[in-house]
Amino acid sequence: MIGAVIAVVVGGGGFGAYALLGGGAGAEDGTRSATAQEDVRTGPLSPAEVTTAAERFLTAWGAGDVSGAAAATNDPAAATALLTAYAKDARVENVTLTAGTAAGGKVPFSVKGTVSHEDTVKPLAYGSALTVVRRAGDGEPLVEWQPSVVHPDLREGDRLVTGEAGTPPVKALDRDGGELTQEKYPSLGSVLDGLREKYGEKAGGKAGIELRIVRGEASEKAKLSDKTLLELSEGTPGTVRTTLNPSLQAAAEAQVAARKRASVVVLRPSTGEILAVANSSRGFNTAFQGSLAPGSTMKVVTASMLIEKGLASMDEKHPCPKYFSYGGWKFQNLDEFEIKGGTFRASFARSCNTAFISQAPELENGDLTEHTQQVFGLGKNDWQVGVPTFDGAVPVQKDAPMGASLIGQGGVRMNPLNMASVSATVKAGVFHQPYLVSPEVDGRKLATASRTLAPGVLAQLRELMAYTATSGTAAEAMAGVGGDKGAKTGSAEVDGQKKPNGWFTAYRGDLAAAGVVQAGGHGGKTAGPMVAALLKAGG
Repeated sequence: MIGAVIAVVVGGGGFGAYALLGGGAGAEDGTRSATAQEDVRTGPLSPAEVTTAAERFLTAWGAGDVSGAAAATNDPAAATALLTAYAKDARVENVTLTAGTAAGGKVPFSVKGTVSHEDTVKPLAYGSALTVVRRAGDGEPLVEWQPSVVHPDLREGDRLVTGEAGTPPVKALDRDGGELTQEKYPSLGSVLDGLREKYGEKAGGKAGIELRIVRGEASEKAKLSDKTLLELSEGTPGTVRTTLNPSLQAAAEAQVAARKRASVVVLRPSTGEILAVANSSRGFNTAFQGSLAPGSTMKVVTASMLIEKGLASMDEKHPCPKYFSYGGWKFQNLDEFEIKGGTFRASFARSCNTAFISQAPELENGDLTEHTQQVFGLGKNDWQVGVPTFDGAVPVQKDAPMGASLIGQGGVRMNPLNMASVSATVKAGVFHQPYLVSPEVDGRKLATASRTLAPGVLAQLRELMAYTATSGTAAEAMAGVGGDKGAKTGSAEVDGQKKPNGWFTAYRGDLAAAGVVQAGGHGGKTAGPMVAALLKAGG
């Protein structure tokens, strides 16, 4: 049985004093008259309803009353299973739950307790949140059950377990031999988890006792690694050396820390070595595993295809009207601009959407998919980076979605690792699969592309990116970046989001980088300065 206390915040949107004193709570805690029970509650939840429903759940959970806590949710069976395992399998005891200030139907709360295994006891503390909703049918306010209520990193099918870790710990090193820790580099938590999962048993370490999240089927499909939440007794770590550059990693951490929902990756084009990876948010590694529309940064890939097919040439005239209709959709440019009598160079530099979509009638549905896979090595799900990654997706589409895919919308999905690789391929002239751990460590085979661009096509593509970096939409961000450089901006529209995701991909010398700032707006203003700063730092 879990011994517990529930702490109550008085005032604001938190729990009121009546919740501690008892009397007066009867009408709020589910004790209702027969007439009231016949009524169906509708409309927005009142603060009192949110407070009472949350208090009922937290009080029961904290007291070890699993059935009572589960009954306060809209999925008692699932809640019972996970809350039972919280005590039995995770071995969490002496739980104290402290509610924060409610915001609408959402109530944040903190969790403090202890985790024990044999003679070892360690304190546990973290924050979580619950959401109160109306039950279908009678409108009763209940906690909307999600595994993340128990712990914010839990997904459907995941388990919390305390015991001997499945894999030994690893001591991850940067390229210079310095230790990589989450305390020093906050973005690397998921990367370190991934390194442990892949190399823990191979690196010669010994497992310790831990509270950890064991991933279920859904999380495994999302390529999420098991996660250590608390170490009760140390294991003996093995050692894994990575390609990360310590100064660039520190610079990347500083860049994302100054922005909300930002992610960035830096590569070495000549080899594919990953020199830095960072995310504003902790937990999910958007930089490696994100699946986002890349917007106009995808025009680097599309431009190479159009030039190769003879549908565009750098200094030849190319249409850029205000609008172009294809497949039943009417496409337009940002602020409905047009370029009269302009060249493809001008259209690329200003990121003219219609210049690309106007060529859709000349293309087969699978052309972009095939080109992306064959030249840029993307979308085949075969990268062996050393940790889990999403390797991009360019599905075969037709009609309007096919047209949209030419400008990085439709079904096209990428992340900063993918788009940094695109710039790296342009700079190197050949695709080198990005990697975080040298393949010499474990003999794994890196992915390859089946062909390269012809020299003339590659020369035009480099010139287009160079011109964009000096005279196009990327010029402001790249103004302080010297030497051989090229860039492309992007803004990707997202349904239900007021501002688009801002993208930027660029290279300078033997560095390539890409970043995204979600809901940030135009890529040249948001992700651009971040990427440019890292290209300067690595110069």
